[in-house]
Formats: sequence, C-alpha cells, structure tokens
Amino acid sequence: MSIKSAAAKLFARKIYNQTQAWANKPVETQLAVFKSLINTAKDTEFGVAHQFNKIKTFEDFQKNVPIRDYEDLKTYIEKVKLGEENILWKGKPLYFAKTSGTTSGAKYIPLTKESMPTHIKASRNAILHYIHETGNADFVDGKMIFLQGSPILTEKHGIKFGRLSGIAAHFVPKYLQKNRMPSWETNCIEDWETKVNAIVDETIDQDMSVISGIPSWVQMYFEKLQEKSNGKKIKEIFKNFNLFIYGGVNYEPYRAKFENMIGKKVDSIELFPASEGFFAYQDSQKAKGMLLLLNSGIFYEFIKTDEFFTENPKRYTIGEVELGVNYALIVSTNAGLWGYNIGDTVQFTSLFPHRVIVSGRIKHFISAFGEHVIATEVETAMKEATQGTQTVINEFTVAPQINPSSGLPYHEWFIEFESEPENIESFAEAIDNAMRKKNIYYDDLITGNVLRKVVVTKVSKNGFQEYMKSQGKLGGQNKIPRLSNNRDIADNLK
Repeated sequence: MSIKSAAAKLFARKIYNQTQAWANKPVETQLAVFKSLINTAKDTEFGVAHQFNKIKTFEDFQKNVPIRDYEDLKTYIEKVKLGEENILWKGKPLYFAKTSGTTSGAKYIPLTKESMPTHIKASRNAILHYIHETGNADFVDGKMIFLQGSPILTEKHGIKFGRLSGIAAHFVPKYLQKNRMPSWETNCIEDWETKVNAIVDETIDQDMSVISGIPSWVQMYFEKLQEKSNGKKIKEIFKNFNLFIYGGVNYEPYRAKFENMIGKKVDSIELFPASEGFFAYQDSQKAKGMLLLLNSGIFYEFIKTDEFFTENPKRYTIGEVELGVNYALIVSTNAGLWGYNIGDTVQFTSLFPHRVIVSGRIKHFISAFGEHVIATEVETAMKEATQGTQTVINEFTVAPQINPSSGLPYHEWFIEFESEPENIESFAEAIDNAMRKKNIYYDDLITGNVLRKVVVTKVSKNGFQEYMKSQGKLGGQNKIPRLSNNRDIADNLK
C-alpha cells in the first residue's frame, strides 16, 4: 500500500464520521442551514422584497417566497449579470454556470464563494465514502479521467462565465493534478468529437484507474478506444480500471453495453450534481440511492408530483417526506436561488439517512392521455425487457403518437440497439407488459382500448449522436431526455 492510498483511507474515515454526525440529525441540520441562508440574505434586494427580516419559520418562508423557475427569477439574475451587488446573495457571484434550457434558451446560474466549495467537497467525499466502505484505495495511484466541458471562461462585470464542469476544472486539488487526465490543452478543445479523439490519443497508453462522465459520452470514448486498439476490451487497455463515476442519467440502461465493452464488472459511484447545487452522491455500494446532502448550504423542499400543477400545492420539508413518493425538488441555496424548481423529481429510498433516486424531470413525462409516465418507469421497463436476453441497448427515448395514420394511438420507443432482440414484436410486448405493471393508468388505457401496445422503432447506429450534433448539443453535460410529451425529438430521429 502506498503512502497516498494509506492517507486516503485515514481521511475517508474522518469524512465518514463527519457525515454521520449531520445525516443522523436531518431536521436539525436543515433548520441550521435555513436560518443561515435567511440571515445572510436578509439585506439583499431579494431579501428585503420578501421580508426576510420577518421570517422565523418554514411556514413564514413559504408564505413570503413562492415557487419559482428560471423565468420567474430572470429579472433578478439579469441585474446580477450586469454587475449589480447584493441582489440575490451578498456581493457578486464568482461565476455564472451556463446551462442549456428547454423553454428558456440558455440559463445562467450563479455560483458564489460559499456555494462553489460544496461542489468540490461533494465530488471528493463521494470517492472517500467508497474508500471507507470498500477499503479499495489503490486507484488513487493511477490516472483519473474526467470527461467534461472546456475550462475556458469569459468575464463580464467581474464575473466569470462558463460550463459548470469547466468551472470545476479550475478547482481540482493539487494532490490530484499529476494523476488527472486529459491535459489542460486537450480539455480546452471545444468541438466534442475532436476532443474525444485527442483524449483517446493521450490516454490509450496510460494507467487509467478511474473514469468519470455522463454514460452516453463515456460510451463514445470507449468506442473510439476500441477502434484505435483493434477491438480490445477496455480491461485490456486499462488493466487497473476498476471504478466508474457518473451522473446526469441513470446508468442501468447502459450497464450491459458497458460491461461488454469493458470485459468485466467494475464498481460505480453515482453523483447528482447540477449548476444549481451538488445535491447527492452514492455513499454506499450496498444501499439503494444517493445520500441527500443536507449540510451543504441548500435548503430543500419537496412537492408531490401529482399535486405540482395544482394551485398552491403543499411544500414538504425533510422531516415530512415519505418513501417511494415522487417529489419535485425545490431548493434555496447559498448561491441566491430561492424556492427554485430545478426541474428534477426524486423518490426517497431511505429516511435515516435520507437517500434518493432521481426519478425524472417534472416536465419530461408522457401524459398525452392522462397516463403520466415518468422516466424511472420506462428505464425499469427497459431493464426488465432486456434481462436474461442478449439484447444490448445503446440509447433510447419515448414519445406518444397521438395521430397515427391508422389504428389506435400508442407510445413509440425509439431504440438504438447494439445487439438486437431475436424478435422485435416480442421485445415490444415485454416492454409493454412491464409498463402495465409499473403504471396503472397506462394499463387502464391499454385495457380500455384507448391506446394500443408499445411500438418499437429502430434508430440507426450513432443516430442519437447525430441528432445531438444537429442540435448543437454533442458532448459535455448534454443528454437525451428519456421522455417527451410531444414529437419534437421523435420527428427529428425519423
């Protein structure tokens, strides 16, 4: 065991103990965060307008601060972008993270000197929890790759602008600098395909022990590695690769393809980062879900998704949530977001400690006929349909077909296969049966002859990559939505 790995184990134990201290006191921890946020921001323009000086309880806050999305907060954000101080948070933010919005176009999310360190600590602590639980620390001596956006930033009015992953690249700890790949120059390449090719050239002869990124883009990296090595398995190229760190999308639809490409099973750590905050990470290889970070300058509220679009839905705090319920995630943060709907939905898998899975997006669902199908349902159905078969999926998305040329409407599953099922019709039947078990409203629509069963449409090799490229969203943090309630993506794929 090297000195570095031994030190990592000692540090991991310390961080684990610190985590247990706040995780075992969830309500008290969130109350402390809440009071700190309100007190710090009470003299800001937003705090004065919403009478933060009179807020003493969660109920006071919920009366004074309505739920907002980006458009509702945009007037304040535009002032901050122009360099005005003390608008949403004290002073000015250090950065604006540019994200790809759906209805709003580009969104600019502030990152402050208080919020930015929480992103870095969360990434670090996820790895340390893995070390503490498994005792595996040898990988710290190998090379680590983080597939991310360009770290090149622009600056206006004393605030720097860039992609979150590119901003985070400026905060890599010194003790990781020698291990980190790719080089700074390669990381600065903007064109994603050119960048991945350069990363392959730099890493193919290195001792890669940890690989991190959104699964769809890591898959592209693996494919190019195999092309360059005449079809070698990843385990033959990187003999000490044993840990995959990912976020952004559910890994399960990609797992079979990854294990085939790698040539073995590797441990994985799931992260739940966003420009609005680093919300959770997988703290255990044995427990389902990710540990919700209750002490990281974020106050959480939760709205049941089946109540979200009603007038004045109830806003639950951490002491009121239940297992297995689908909630829209609402945050107030030390970056100056208040009652902010981030768009993601979560379900709790345990309450002590509080662990969550990301179940989908509040605006990414299919409910063309009142079925309200969510991402976790289609991903589970796909997993069940492929289980025990040789079928391997590269990527997929689902959309309703409301006006077919003949017959009843249906849900259309666009699937890019790595290895096709023996019989497409039987495969579609398996998906449909799984969906009927997952969603009683969908089952009622099939039983009542309102919908016909699932239709599977094959997407050509690299079809999803070509679609993302056509939209200017190839690589980085961009990803294909699992569900759409319209045909925008479907019609482009066709």
